[in-house]
Amino acid sequence: MVDQKITSDHLRRTAYLYVRQSSMRQVIENKESTKRQYALKNRALALGWSLDQITVIDDDLGLSGTSMQGRKGFQHLVAEVGLGHVGLVMGLEVSRLARNNTDWNRLLEICALTNTLLLDEDGLYDPGFFNDRLLLGLKGTMSEAEIHFLRARLQGGILNKAKRGELKIRLPVGFVYDDSGKTVMDPDRQVIEAIEHLFSTFKRTGSAYAVVKHFRENGLKFPARVRSGPHAGEIVWKPLYHYKVLRVLHNPRYTGTFVFGQTRTMKNPIDGKVRIQIFPQNEWKVIIPEVFEGYISWEQYQNNLKQLSDNAAAHSNDRCRSPPGSGPALIQGMVLCGKCGQRMTVHYHTRKGELIPEYVCQKQGIQIAANPCQSIRGEPVDELIGKMLMEMVTPLNLEVSMKVFEEIRTRHEEVVKLHQTGLERARHEAELAQRRFLMVNPDNRLVADNLESRWNEALRTVTELEEKYNCVIAEYEDNLTSEKVERIKKLAKDFPAIWNDTRTSAKQRKRMVRLLIEDVTLLKTDFIYVKVRFKGGDSMEKYVPIPSVIWKRRQTSTEVIEQIREMALLKIDSEIAKELNQQLLHSGTGLSFSRRRVYMLRRDYNIASHYEHLREQGFLTAEELAARIGVHSGTVKKWGKTGILKSRLYNDKGMALYEDPGENIPIKWEKQRSTTFHSKMINVTESIDEVQYEA
Repeated sequence: MVDQKITSDHLRRTAYLYVRQSSMRQVIENKESTKRQYALKNRALALGWSLDQITVIDDDLGLSGTSMQGRKGFQHLVAEVGLGHVGLVMGLEVSRLARNNTDWNRLLEICALTNTLLLDEDGLYDPGFFNDRLLLGLKGTMSEAEIHFLRARLQGGILNKAKRGELKIRLPVGFVYDDSGKTVMDPDRQVIEAIEHLFSTFKRTGSAYAVVKHFRENGLKFPARVRSGPHAGEIVWKPLYHYKVLRVLHNPRYTGTFVFGQTRTMKNPIDGKVRIQIFPQNEWKVIIPEVFEGYISWEQYQNNLKQLSDNAAAHSNDRCRSPPGSGPALIQGMVLCGKCGQRMTVHYHTRKGELIPEYVCQKQGIQIAANPCQSIRGEPVDELIGKMLMEMVTPLNLEVSMKVFEEIRTRHEEVVKLHQTGLERARHEAELAQRRFLMVNPDNRLVADNLESRWNEALRTVTELEEKYNCVIAEYEDNLTSEKVERIKKLAKDFPAIWNDTRTSAKQRKRMVRLLIEDVTLLKTDFIYVKVRFKGGDSMEKYVPIPSVIWKRRQTSTEVIEQIREMALLKIDSEIAKELNQQLLHSGTGLSFSRRRVYMLRRDYNIASHYEHLREQGFLTAEELAARIGVHSGTVKKWGKTGILKSRLYNDKGMALYEDPGENIPIKWEKQRSTTFHSKMINVTESIDEVQYEA
């Protein structure tokens, strides 16, 4: 019978031996099974194939047969069979080739079309024969069922052991198993202190980002356990990252609680990638508190989760608006960054007892504790938004806005209806594709595979349309009921008074803003670019100058500096200060002027003093002038006080500079000033000259 199945056509083609083990552990430990698979070559030799016609495919050693995805050896085998190059496919048993009926039946269908034989330890089969095909199909079903039963038993045993809290699973850093198999805290004190410091820092700061920043600024590192390789199980110290902090804070094992079923793995049938699905706490399969010693209490763990949930509103991925808080930031939770498009958060700092808002884009910097994308002072932006609303919120403008809103609502309802109709049509087409697939003969795999592909494509279309439909529904919220419309119209008449009323809280102002504004985009360049998007789709763009920094705002005004520069030509510092105070002028810090303050301003702005101006005009000191005219410096000072010499004071100590008299040098003695004495001196001089001449 065997000889009748094998023809000369089969012998002309290649015989393929497929070798596979489900895991690397089986490859290492179950060597006898591997030898049995390689020994099938002898069967092919006995059936008439030569040694050079036998090809061994062992690329899939260590890979599971539950899916064709990732098994390059099996994919190569199927391709060769489909091309008609294979006369015989050998495998120890069906489970070696595939543990999935879809892959197994597809291989049988292709073998039947290309007249390819199958060989295992039990015999030789021709998939083109009905009896052989029926037997091979039964073997494939049993192989798939076997893997199902094995998995069910393993999972049942794992769950039963987990319910007793005895299941050994990979522990987070900070815990180890002792000799008896119990979970205990890591004996390494440094590891314990690092984890305790993380929890205490988060409790103090209330922010995972602040924990990362604290560790980075202080040069601290966090322990991590090597999971594989020659150093598996060892502790290494690495910089602390934001994701690591979140992982520790979200892990309930640090409370000493045994949990099981937090996550489940799901394999994508298309690309074969494993996706981990995280379940909420109320869906965990096992929760056993106080099984071992923990780092924090269960209550603190819950508080940490609540704090993280509250913090998530500051940098959520969907950029949804956060509810209005009690802080003074007017557009808190509505600001988008003009650089990266992420939602900006609000920081407050205190100035003279008041909270000053600042809008900060920090999402990208949160992960690595880097500098924020941009930060913008909130005062000028909030002031602009307030003025804009008071100008726009009038009964006439509001009435127009209501009409526009009604028109937009009508248009949106039409869009929703169109999406709904398209979704219904897609669902109907998916149902038809399902009926066609269920009505086809399962043995006709070529037709069945085609119909199955169409059904899957229809289901993907339905999923995509459902997502679009949900997005359209989520974008539209009919918050303006008829009662609210009337209340807003009444409010518009007295809006400025209500807005400026001191009794109106910051939270109430924020609620008013949220009724009219969708979001605000900020971009800081040479100025602050503000784009306001209103409800209904209208937008407005404004520009705000960048507020000067504190030291610039505390500078003395330019007008005062120019006055000091002009008065320094003729006056000393004390006289300048007196005149400025008489004009009720003040310094940049709001203080009155003094001689010392005028001097500091002259120094900072490089203003020449009155002394320097006098020196430039040729004025001399008493010593310099006394040396030139040959008198004592005290004489020069006396002449200055009596007005004989022209003098000018240059400081508050009475020190003066004197104008050079040139050739008009004063006479030293007072009696020399009389006309009689001066005539006598002339006569005496003339007599002396005559005697000298006669001689």
